[in-house]
Amino acid sequence: MKIAVMPGDGVGKEVIPQGLRVLKAAARKFGFTYDTTDYPFGAEHYLETGITLPDAALKELAAHDAILFGAVGADPRGNARIPQGLIETDILLTMRFELDQYINLRPTRLLPGVPTPLKNVGPDDIDMVIVRENTEGLYCQNGGFLYKNTPHEVANQIEVTTRHGVERAIRFAFEYARIFNRKKVSLVAKTNVLRFAHNLWLRAFEEVKKEYPAIETDYHHVDACTMYMVTKPKIYDVIVTTNMFGDIITDLGAAIQGGMGMAASGNINPTRQTASMFEPVHGSAPDIAGKNFANPIATFFSVAMMLDFLNQGDAAAAINQACKDVVADPKNHTRDLGGTASTTQVGDAVCAKLA
Repeated sequence: MKIAVMPGDGVGKEVIPQGLRVLKAAARKFGFTYDTTDYPFGAEHYLETGITLPDAALKELAAHDAILFGAVGADPRGNARIPQGLIETDILLTMRFELDQYINLRPTRLLPGVPTPLKNVGPDDIDMVIVRENTEGLYCQNGGFLYKNTPHEVANQIEVTTRHGVERAIRFAFEYARIFNRKKVSLVAKTNVLRFAHNLWLRAFEEVKKEYPAIETDYHHVDACTMYMVTKPKIYDVIVTTNMFGDIITDLGAAIQGGMGMAASGNINPTRQTASMFEPVHGSAPDIAGKNFANPIATFFSVAMMLDFLNQGDAAAAINQACKDVVADPKNHTRDLGGTASTTQVGDAVCAKLA
């Protein structure tokens, strides 16, 4: 297996080394081999070189089996020398779009021992998977300005919705439910207001679901979904949604599962014609970078997702179980979970469980 490693910025440089430790421990236990290639791209690299992500590196990344990604963000030195959104757009969105990672997969589950802000809710109540369409919608950078910086300025950001893109995301959600014995797929959109783009989503959903008669289906407007995720999260099993709505509700999902430090993700090209990318979703967190405070569990879950995608299901299951066992003990809770454990301490504990 050829794995590209891009720690990026901030806490990415702390959690990704811990993730590689867990990957190494899993390889030792389950007898698989892999090679890694390091890539330096991120905000600090841009400040030093003026380069975000060159085309040559993108081609190299595409040739790997997977990418393990940390985090990129704003100017780590806090002096606003990087244009807003440049790093995220030129690195993250470029990889997602150019490598056709058209599915963003976000498991959202509450583990025993992990605190949630919801009352009277336990692990049995929060166990959903959010399938976010990842290469269309409002994130295509399709738009522009007219009369910029004048009193008459106009800004357009045009949503891109294609039948091809919508249907393959919906079909992935149903296939995921079928393979992993999930009982229900819910479409989340805004058909009452976005009557063209989201009507396409609804029609495609209604047609594809006919191919999966054993799977229950449901539809919720996105505003209702955010309410139900807080008041009765148990109703959700698999959610399929648009790029922008998925971006929003997955962070809500992270909050109810214990915070961003528990949230893993996969940016997946199911065809495997180019590399898929696996990352924790907590961002570079410059306020705690370098302090050994960051929660690495999301990174470990991302490593497990990567291994599962690379047909190392036993190793992935072992990592997931090790993380579950470790966070069940409050002594292994990092500050985001109300504890005092360090990044390396949690890494040590998970590696010990794997061993």
